[in-house]
Amino acid sequence: MSATSPTLANLLHEQRRFDPPPELAANAIATASIYEEAARDRLAFWAAQAERLTWATPWEQVLDWSDAPFARWFVGGRLNAAVNCLDRHVAAGYGGKVAFYWEGEPGDTRVITYAELTAMVCQAANALTELGVTAGDRVMIYMPMIPETVVAMLACARIGAVHSVVFGGFSAEALAGRTNDAQARLIITADGGFRRGAAHALKPAVDDACAQCPQVDKVLVVRRTGQDIPWNDGRDIWWHDIVDRQPSTHEAQAFDAEHPLYIMYTSGTTAKPKGILHTTGGYLTGVTATHRMVFDLHEDTDLYWCGADIGWVTGHSYIVYGPLANRATSFMYEGTPDTPAKDRWWQMIEKYRVSILYTAPTTIRTFMKWGEEWPAKHDLSSLRVLGSVGEPINPEAWIWYRTHIGGNRCPIVDTWWQTETGSIMITPLPGVTSTKPGAAMRAFPGITVDVVDNDGNPVPNGSGGYLVITEPWPSMLRGIWGDPQRYIDTYWSRFPGKYFAGDGAKRDEDGDIWLLGRVDDVMNVSGHRISTTEVEHALVSHPKVAEAAVVGTHDPVTGQAIVAFVTVKGSVPADEAQGAAFAAELRAHVAKEIGPIAKPRDILITADLPKTRSGKIMRRLLRDIADHRELGDTTTLLDPGVVQQIAAQLAGSGNEE
Repeated sequence: MSATSPTLANLLHEQRRFDPPPELAANAIATASIYEEAARDRLAFWAAQAERLTWATPWEQVLDWSDAPFARWFVGGRLNAAVNCLDRHVAAGYGGKVAFYWEGEPGDTRVITYAELTAMVCQAANALTELGVTAGDRVMIYMPMIPETVVAMLACARIGAVHSVVFGGFSAEALAGRTNDAQARLIITADGGFRRGAAHALKPAVDDACAQCPQVDKVLVVRRTGQDIPWNDGRDIWWHDIVDRQPSTHEAQAFDAEHPLYIMYTSGTTAKPKGILHTTGGYLTGVTATHRMVFDLHEDTDLYWCGADIGWVTGHSYIVYGPLANRATSFMYEGTPDTPAKDRWWQMIEKYRVSILYTAPTTIRTFMKWGEEWPAKHDLSSLRVLGSVGEPINPEAWIWYRTHIGGNRCPIVDTWWQTETGSIMITPLPGVTSTKPGAAMRAFPGITVDVVDNDGNPVPNGSGGYLVITEPWPSMLRGIWGDPQRYIDTYWSRFPGKYFAGDGAKRDEDGDIWLLGRVDDVMNVSGHRISTTEVEHALVSHPKVAEAAVVGTHDPVTGQAIVAFVTVKGSVPADEAQGAAFAAELRAHVAKEIGPIAKPRDILITADLPKTRSGKIMRRLLRDIADHRELGDTTTLLDPGVVQQIAAQLAGSGNEE
């Protein structure tokens, strides 16, 4: 990828502009002057944001970058994340304010105030202490979208334990690998959750994972569905048996600003997921500032809904820590958007009068596919700000979102950030920015980004290249758990002194930024980052598979879809029916090894794979085939005829979506 690449330079020309609604602009929390303030003194800007938190001990230095790329923010300061999310609001007289309206998929509901949530977290913190959990210990959380998941996270933060939430759709093997990497001794889970009208079990996967994790000595289980589950009397404890009998008060200890808050595992370019480490002071500063300004949060009047799962970083930053630290009232939903019908989301927005909605382009494209008649059945006039997260949003989906959900009145904040960045990096501000459909626009105040060519030089407007962050920021990752060298190699080696995000981007003629997706071998499927290597390893672990190459290809709903090219041991399946059955078997195998989200959309069983003379598989050519592009240079291949055979085979298979 270079500054002169025509593929990047000619993408996404967009002439439409949408100014901020006058009434919103007149009352906006963030105004245009904030960009000048941050540019004038970046560290003073972040210090001012940090001062919105409650510190037990003030910091002595805003940033220590002397050990770059390992940052220390708010050096010497001490605080407690749970106190900032809960206790200080109760102490200020807001205990009766609703923290969460929660609705389960079957229709059951809960309303939890800040005082009630504080008491629940104190009880859970006391229970964790009784179980022997201390500051610095790691706790795995494998839960559905229920209030106890938030409670578990904040209880860990309250006592200084490091939580690591694993998405409930991941397999036992994925949970075990992450548990072992973190060396966690406690897993918090539930019997199950409700998905698509049925009870979906979680506890059996935890049992399978524990068989691979000898250090786990306790499993704390929330009763959600009431379904029968296996039970280990020496290890398993019901949440209601130990938490509910605890005192509802707990004396919170303050921790250093750099005390670890959580580890989130994300896919990398090797088969082993990366444990992204976030610490307390800088992370809370980043998520509270961005949540408040990007969504123009007026905490006394807005009802905010982030539609992500808490198992992903979006849920950490913009369901739990950002909104609660900002004293927001949030809505939280357990299940799927089409249960019992395809208007479930719109029915709930109408019922609760949600005013801010933050969701993924994949979800928006799914709603588009279902049809505008579903939102049209409901009064969505309470909405005033819409957000997008997880991947670049195509202009058509952006316009549909604005038209059919936002009633042509709501600004859309299309946000770019990562697990690693912790908080939003590039975004419009709803009271300031004239937005362009599909553009992330410009860096959040206090964040410095650039688009560079192969040599690390800034590209001119109208050109594409690599997206980099050029200065440290408060919510940045502090490393990869247990592997500092991998942190340096992964994020700081491509362009020395710059954080390389792994994404391609374009600066348009106005200098605004458009995201163009991943430039490495990590696929972005429905907003979930999945390593090609992980899927390849899962496929090759099947006894009948000799070799596999996996690529991401464009998909109109999920953004990217997984396409696998597989060679088998022995003979290729003799007919189409056998081939289809074997492909289904491989998809099920990948789901077991990684999780259903990683199942390939297409599996092509081939006689060979395109390789260089040194034996390297040319995935670039396989991406060309999967996307039906003109094939690139094949002169380095051992057998150039292989790619033609695969292309013809794919064309004949009907897998051309």
